[in-house]
Amino acid sequence: MGEKDTVLLAVFIGIATNVSTTFARLCLRLDDGEPLRIHRDGATFSAAALIDNRTSHMQWYTGNTLYDTLLIVGFAYSLLVMVSSVFGTAAYGGRFGGGKRAKGIKLGSKTGWILMELPGLLVFPVVFFMGPNADQSVPLFFLAVWMFHYTNRALVAPMLMRVQPGSTASFSLGVVIAGWATLFLHGYFNAAYLTQFGEQYTDAWFSDPRFQIGLVVYVIGFSLNVHSDSILRNLRAPNPSPDEPRYKIPYGGGFKWVTCPQYFGEILSFTGFAIMVWNLGAVFVLAMTAGNLIPRALFTHKWFHKNFDDYPKARKAIIPGIL
Repeated sequence: MGEKDTVLLAVFIGIATNVSTTFARLCLRLDDGEPLRIHRDGATFSAAALIDNRTSHMQWYTGNTLYDTLLIVGFAYSLLVMVSSVFGTAAYGGRFGGGKRAKGIKLGSKTGWILMELPGLLVFPVVFFMGPNADQSVPLFFLAVWMFHYTNRALVAPMLMRVQPGSTASFSLGVVIAGWATLFLHGYFNAAYLTQFGEQYTDAWFSDPRFQIGLVVYVIGFSLNVHSDSILRNLRAPNPSPDEPRYKIPYGGGFKWVTCPQYFGEILSFTGFAIMVWNLGAVFVLAMTAGNLIPRALFTHKWFHKNFDDYPKARKAIIPGIL
């Protein structure tokens, strides 16, 4: 990263940290819901009874005005993203960033990715440790999964990018800000539900089929995403020269079947996470992810067919054999 990008990154990290802490305190201060209790109203409920009686369906109404209102706003926002993505994909990446003619503030690829994903590493743990059940084993397991996932997204994957020297900055600041809105909501919804509003997260949840199935789906999706990113990254030399072709046809792994297996893996990851935690806050980010990445995969698929005459005809865009 250049000196300008480094300064911008430091400034945004400071802002994000302060905003995420303030946001978390506000959310929990306005709480009028009840945290997880095994003993309620003079009666004792087993963990299995709580799971069977209260979580057959994902709980929409928590009783917390702020949480329930933001959840409705979040799903309305995800619908807007789905509709708008059909008409044009987000302005980041060399193919869709707009190049030198693009308007607005543009960041380098590494800086843009780190800034956009940064709230994922900040908001969730801040809200999480303000909850009354933050010391319970099931919420702590999900904290570990979350931090592992977003450490990869916010730090590992961007820093491993192989950026061609002299390439034009293509990551729109508007995309970063939109990503922040999504991740602030995503982090708050899940951390607050895991440690304050959710009633199913006792040790019995580890043996629930939803947890086990969701974990398997998540691991498959995450592995596919990381492996696909590795294939794409290795299309370029560790230190690419300015004369090296910027785009090549990827082969191997999920690319045998689809143009964007990395997107398919990301969608599978969040599908698994939504099943595993069984709350609507996780469904919100799944809707956001699918609404953004499915249209983007279709645009990418069309771009490759247009620019490479020898592009494999049998490949689908994102879902093997279907789409």
